[in-house]
This record gives sequence, structure tokens and C-alpha cells, in this order.
Amino acid sequence: MSTHSDARQGYDPLKLGEAVQAHVVRGDERKYYRFRGGKWYGGIATAYCVGCNLRCVFCWGWKARDNFKTYGDYYGPEDVYRRLVGIASRKNYRYVRVSGNEPTLAWSHLLKILEYFDQDGRFRFILETNGIVIGADKSKARDLSKFGVIHVRVSLKGTNEEEFQMLTGAGGEFFSYQLKALENLLNYGVRVHPAVMFSFSSDKNVEELKNRLANIDKRLVEEFEEEYVFLYPHVVAQLEKSG
Repeated sequence: MSTHSDARQGYDPLKLGEAVQAHVVRGDERKYYRFRGGKWYGGIATAYCVGCNLRCVFCWGWKARDNFKTYGDYYGPEDVYRRLVGIASRKNYRYVRVSGNEPTLAWSHLLKILEYFDQDGRFRFILETNGIVIGADKSKARDLSKFGVIHVRVSLKGTNEEEFQMLTGAGGEFFSYQLKALENLLNYGVRVHPAVMFSFSSDKNVEELKNRLANIDKRLVEEFEEEYVFLYPHVVAQLEKSG
């Protein structure tokens, strides 16, 4: 699927996710392209996965996203767990995560990684997601509620339906799936907060979003994280290409 034809049609991220899954998931294994430590959250070990169900114009991981058929190698849940623990232990980190693209596309794989970390108990697992899969199916939030080590960061793509479609090319109605993910997770008692891409938003739109979040739960406004575009050269090129 090309980014340009998707943008014209307002593609369905759930259908795109299914198409990507066929190339990045193999049984309990998933494709990853890098494992390393970083400064975020005061120090975190990260497994960078391949494949996403959105096509954000500001994405810094677009090479792995767009070349999912050929990018990366398959790793099983235990291998991912051991690699993350190795990095975190060497660097004395408290946090681990799967990031880079969209972790929820390999659901059973993700749950098995979480089982290992839940049994381990030494680390907090940060699930960074666009939330669309969890918003579409509340049983996903119920699955996550079984794990005491998890905190979910739902990255909202803009502040409303129009910005969401402008930034992702997906149908604007799928913005509500992101908000529904927050609601589903809270309903099942999962620790969660929203991170919101502000670089393309007016103050008025930000305030309107905060009102929508407060209608779900006031905690979502209190724990609101502002997110801004990192202007890496390849991101600037992507933004210019998209106008």
C-alpha cells in the first residue's frame, strides 16, 4: 500500500494492520530491527519492532514501517525479554519497552513478553501505542489488566479528527478509537496516560481535546504529556514531501 493512495482514500488502520501482520508476525515471533538503551524515562531498554497500522507524516521510524516486508529479523518473546533484561541490567535501568513501530500488531507475542516481565518483577514495562487496536477491541485492555508491571502510553495523533487525518492519512473517524483505548484501559484498571502530538495544533484545539479527555476521566488531563516532532533530517524530508 502506498502512502499517497492511502492518504487520498482515508485508509482503515485496522485493515492496514492486518496486511502488515502477514509480513511481520510468524507464530509467536515478530520482526525487530534494533535493541538498545536510551535516555527516555530516565533510562530505558528498547526493542524496536517492525510494522505499523498508521502512516504518520512525522514518523522517525518510517524506514522500518514502510519496508516491513524486508526489514528486520524474527525474534521470539523469550529472546526479546532476555535482550531487554541484558541491556537494562548492564545499564541499571528500571524501564523496558517495545517501540519503533506499533507493538500491538503482534498481540500474542506481546502478551508473552509481558508474562516474562511480570514473573521477573524487576522492571516497569512501558507500552507505547497509538491505541487503535485497543480502542477497537476492549478485550485487549482486559488482557493487559492481568499484568502488574505495565504502564500504557497512548500517543494521540493530533487533537481531533481533522488533524488525525491530516497527520496520518487514515480516516478521521479512527481518532475516536484512540480516545476509546484510553477509556477501555481505565475501565480495566490499567495505568495509562495520553501523549499528544502538539506540533501541528492550535491552542483552541488543544483545549477542546482536554475537554474531551476530561469527559472520559479527569486524570487524563492531569497526566497529559505534550509531544513534539523531532526534526531529524529524514523527518523534515517526509514533512516537506507531505506539504
